[in-house]
Amino acid sequence: MRGLVNKLVSRSLSVSGKWQNQQLRRLNIHEYQGAELMGKYGVNVPKGVAVSSLDEVKNAIQQVFPNETELVVKSQILAGGRGLGTFKSGLKGGVHIVNRDQVPDIAGKMLGQVLVTKQTGPQGKVVSKVYLCEKLSLVNEMYFSIILDRKSAGPLIIACKKGGTSIEDLAEKFPDMIIKVPIDVFAGITDEDAAKVVDGLAPKAADRKDSIEQVKKLYELFRKTDCTMLEINPLAETSTNQLVAADAKLNFDDNAAFRQKDIFALRDPTQEDPREVAAAKVDLNYIGLDGEIGCMVNGAGLAMATMDIIKLHGGTPANFLDVGGNASEHQVVEAFKILTSDDKVKAILVNIFGGIMKCDVIASGIVNAAKEVSLKVPVVVRLEGTNVEQGKRILKESGMKLITADDLDDAAEKAVKALAK
Repeated sequence: MRGLVNKLVSRSLSVSGKWQNQQLRRLNIHEYQGAELMGKYGVNVPKGVAVSSLDEVKNAIQQVFPNETELVVKSQILAGGRGLGTFKSGLKGGVHIVNRDQVPDIAGKMLGQVLVTKQTGPQGKVVSKVYLCEKLSLVNEMYFSIILDRKSAGPLIIACKKGGTSIEDLAEKFPDMIIKVPIDVFAGITDEDAAKVVDGLAPKAADRKDSIEQVKKLYELFRKTDCTMLEINPLAETSTNQLVAADAKLNFDDNAAFRQKDIFALRDPTQEDPREVAAAKVDLNYIGLDGEIGCMVNGAGLAMATMDIIKLHGGTPANFLDVGGNASEHQVVEAFKILTSDDKVKAILVNIFGGIMKCDVIASGIVNAAKEVSLKVPVVVRLEGTNVEQGKRILKESGMKLITADDLDDAAEKAVKALAK
């Protein structure tokens, strides 16, 4: 499901043909945070604690796991595929099951190191915390998730009696085992709905009534916290006949930040692209890419078209940056700061079609940005629309060395040529 959702909802852009990081309009939290949240809603989770130093590791072993002979050590990054990942230091795997006396050694090799997985891209992510968990005796592994479904216009529970591997693989190998139960968003989950899910999971030993209650608690968590996705893989049966959320991923709707303050306080900006964090602070839509031509455009459609035409002329866009229709001069200045903070940017293309957005505001922002930021790369500007003549006059009177363009095709061609100078 992680891969499926990434493909359908937050697909990485590949305009330049390389790995791209896409800004996500949803909150993603760490595994340990999700486990703590599920525990508050009565969902069965393994006993665990997150640590960020070797001293904390040693204390946790003594105080939290005094009787455990083995522990699971899980690196915490906001990306999937940790178990099959590789640290840049050479350590294989971001999840290890080890004897208690080996925990400090393996945790020490993870903390502060960069883990590369199939979802991080080659740059990887720094592991600032590891999650120490009790080792459960699992007798059965299943798959469970709740997503928002457009077709049914509400939450959809997806379950499979086989788990522990990606839902894509399960769908390919065991399509008949996957069940989907839409939930009426107004009526909420019923006992009948929960029973259908449990019957689809087909637990081998867990009490059916208790299992139904666990499904209902998971739905309540999804609803009350404004989740956009809740995925448990595996949802496991233990040797004590309990259903346990052995590994979980939760995402939350950014539009609900105003009423989910405690949850959004869990955001870890160190796991996000710093440029995207800076853009979000000034309400700009920014996505970092791997090209050389920085783009500042108004409107998502025009931004995509701009990137396409840059590619058509042999260039590669360094970003997607939509300043929107109501950007202020301050936002334009901040946009330029973000663009110029990228060392890969060798030229900047400003493409504004002024409808609601006024060309003179953009022009004033460009001039003021030049005063605050040392512009060491060529800037190509194409302005058209509302107050275009005022905008062009502001740029001309500024004395800035700008490359002007008559239309988008001309602007893209000049931006690509500017790279060679």
